[in-house]
Amino acid sequence: MAIRASARRRFQRAAAVLTALALSGGALSGCTGSPGASDTDGPNGAIALLLPDAKTARYETFDRPFFEARVEELGDYRVLYANADQDAAKQQQQAESALAAGAGVLVLDPVDVGAAVTIVAAANAQGVPVVSYDRLVAGGNLAYYVSFDNEKVGELQATAFVNALELRGDVGGGILMVNGSPTDSNATQFAEGAHRVIDAAGLTVLAEYATPDWSPDKAQEWVSGQVAQYGDDIVGVYAANDGTASGAVSALKAANVSPWPVVTGQDAELSAIQRILTGDQHMTVYKAIKPQAELAAEVAVALLRGEEVTGPLDIDGTPATLLDPVAVTVDDILDTVVADGFWTVEDICTPDYRASCVSAGLLEE
Repeated sequence: MAIRASARRRFQRAAAVLTALALSGGALSGCTGSPGASDTDGPNGAIALLLPDAKTARYETFDRPFFEARVEELGDYRVLYANADQDAAKQQQQAESALAAGAGVLVLDPVDVGAAVTIVAAANAQGVPVVSYDRLVAGGNLAYYVSFDNEKVGELQATAFVNALELRGDVGGGILMVNGSPTDSNATQFAEGAHRVIDAAGLTVLAEYATPDWSPDKAQEWVSGQVAQYGDDIVGVYAANDGTASGAVSALKAANVSPWPVVTGQDAELSAIQRILTGDQHMTVYKAIKPQAELAAEVAVALLRGEEVTGPLDIDGTPATLLDPVAVTVDDILDTVVADGFWTVEDICTPDYRASCVSAGLLEE
């Protein structure tokens, strides 16, 4: 993967973590089985990858394929994959099925961080280690935790948000805060980081909402109600991720809000990058998912082999790695998501966005 020098510096911590992780045994080779083919383990065992939803584009587009590809590079291990579609009970059943199928390690991104404690307990009872992926399970004996610095994500969002409002002279107006799911521990940390910056800047929060299931539809419905109530008093919408940002943007457009408020996001979804180009969304946060997924795969394989794993951090008694997020505005697209190969210019600059891409310097006239 080719990375420009400026982008490489931004991601050097992630690369350093990958190389510094204390995993014994060296490199392996082989392949991983395909999900759903059968319940038979690969020759070297099975790893369950349990992801929370398909509404957030990153999971199926990036996390799963990056994880499976790295496992394939490491040896002949089978990946038992399941997506819970934002249903905690369904994820519980998927975990039980994976354990019954002989999974030797669970890599779990929980729908509900509290409810997932029962999954960890069931795995622990069978001697199966659990890697908490992206979201930290709220208890249980975890073998590892890999995520991003989530409070920093909120700080990056809010810093870009406040700076944009200051440039427009709108710091005296009111803002809406569209936070993430109340069952997601990351959402709490995003909001905490964002509030530190927003509160220090003296912004007026007109209303705040915890979006169930990170649902864009529910975010849209809520923002529509707030626009009806506050109208022109709204100068900005802090949206915790790109999905909720899309809902907010839809609500603002439906109400013909003018002047257009500053809108934040997170996850660097393709549609969000395109909204940034057109000015509908001010920023997003890019999280280098490839290092995260690959590190989780390396840890899982090491645990499956009975090896000891360590991390640069200790969080609640669990070895952990927190990777660095990066803020992306229209001026940063080339040096972040494009330079890192996350999206190509061709992906972004479809015919509908060609003029915006030219204006932003992604394409020549």
